[in-house]
Amino acid sequence: MSISGATTGDGMRQNLPPWLLPPLASPFTLTVTQPQFLSLALLLLHLTVQIGLILRALLRPHREPASRIAWVVVILIFPVAGILAYLLLGEVSIGRHRALNLARSEARLPPPAAVTVPLLLTGFPTSSGGTEKSEPDLAYHPLFQVGESISGFPPCGGNRGHLAADSDDAIAGLVADIDAAREQVHLLFYIWLPDGNGTRVAEALTRAAGRGVTCRAMADDLGSRLLIRSPLWARMVEAGVRLVRVLPAGNPLLTSLLGPLRGRVDLRNHRKLAIIDRGITWCGSQNCADPAFTIKARYAPWVDILVRFEGPLARQNQWLFASDWMAHRPDDDLSGLLLPDAEDVRGPGFCQGPGMPSRPGGAPTHAQKTPSAPASSGHGAILAQAMGTGPTVRHAAMPEFFTSLMFAARRDLTITTPYYVPNEAMQAALCACARRGVRTRIILPARNDSWVVAAASRSYYEDLIEAGVEIHEYQAGLLHAKTLTLDGEISLIGSANMDRRSFDLNYENNVLIRDPTLTAAIRQRQESYLAQSRPVTSAMVAAWPGWRRLWNNAIAMLGPVL
Repeated sequence: MSISGATTGDGMRQNLPPWLLPPLASPFTLTVTQPQFLSLALLLLHLTVQIGLILRALLRPHREPASRIAWVVVILIFPVAGILAYLLLGEVSIGRHRALNLARSEARLPPPAAVTVPLLLTGFPTSSGGTEKSEPDLAYHPLFQVGESISGFPPCGGNRGHLAADSDDAIAGLVADIDAAREQVHLLFYIWLPDGNGTRVAEALTRAAGRGVTCRAMADDLGSRLLIRSPLWARMVEAGVRLVRVLPAGNPLLTSLLGPLRGRVDLRNHRKLAIIDRGITWCGSQNCADPAFTIKARYAPWVDILVRFEGPLARQNQWLFASDWMAHRPDDDLSGLLLPDAEDVRGPGFCQGPGMPSRPGGAPTHAQKTPSAPASSGHGAILAQAMGTGPTVRHAAMPEFFTSLMFAARRDLTITTPYYVPNEAMQAALCACARRGVRTRIILPARNDSWVVAAASRSYYEDLIEAGVEIHEYQAGLLHAKTLTLDGEISLIGSANMDRRSFDLNYENNVLIRDPTLTAAIRQRQESYLAQSRPVTSAMVAAWPGWRRLWNNAIAMLGPVL
């Protein structure tokens, strides 16, 4: 067919075959401009990221259902802020490089079970040097099994303990131990301030290094930033003290954005440890600072607890210190300090009795020099077990242990903690403890330095009170002591709070104690807290206005996220 005679316009269209006709203009034709194309592309990218993060939140292992639901809601309701929040805070990771260094550090150390001579739990040591067998032994045996499953340390006998009178007394005792040290001093604190007590400890380290004692000290880079930036830190370095900034924070925003590689900036080392000459260790809730705690002075005084131990427990704490130290300083191998001495093989009675010097050369301890020292347990009678938890340790280790302690109580359970944001299992265990007739008491600070935690904590009050739990709010400062006593036999002290940060984000250390005398001393300290507290009644909770209940419950709902 020839189209040479075709004309332009409508005539041309009439002469062309259908497959050669140009398309007619349509009112439904979509014309996309470049800005519109970019907007569409960004929308698709946003939806892809949003769906991807939701799937990741749902598939992430070791996450409670409530946490999964909370993150899905946050990502959906807050399209931009929710995505950023998940990228910064949604997953627990210390960073690949740090995790690798920590794994290499622990691989170079002796197995945790090898650092102390295991004590078979067929009986518990007594003050006479023998062992006793009783029904409570069988009841408390599983607690030590749970503790051993966390860090690998078996319970060890042959320890004695002394509860410091208060925070200043604890620092004075620590300084006295550092001044009497002959071989090594190892310290680790989450918060170490350049205030009165912090300076006293730093100066004691400087003196010890000057006389040839090997001094190593670690301070969390975020919690102790004021000390690290102060001249005091530089003076310790000049004196020969070996120092490490734990989990360097760097630029917080950059660190958060590089979370998978550098680790979350809010994952901190919350431990409080002191080990002197491999045979003395201090453990408890106290940071290296004045009770006035100048960085949060409006809540002062900060009320803490610290216990001095002598015996093989020190070597278990030494293992925790060494694993942290060598992860930052792989060139400084501490594995040689961890093997048991011949002295340990003598068994649970090797600690000296009354009137005998507890140091080589007869130097008295601070507890022996203090006439009004609180009750202590001597004769090497204390059965103790150290445990360290953190984001690279078995998931849910700390809440599982707290729950185990609650279920083990038969007569009395008393708890002090500054922060109470439990998981569902722990809240249920505490309520069940009261319902089965155990006198169950928990002491919390009336004024909390974290308004978020304060609101979340109070959202649990109604259920606790209905179950029969006695709640008391401490009025004389910020009660920072983390203690638990049960049945006059067992006690737990350390750095771990009963909140999500200590469960999932922080490195913590605690000591489980089976000793009636030391437990009685800690129990007496708890009674002193109760004397300065106000009971919270069901009528008081019922009188809260609706907006306060709404606020508390809304914050608690975000607990798995926060």
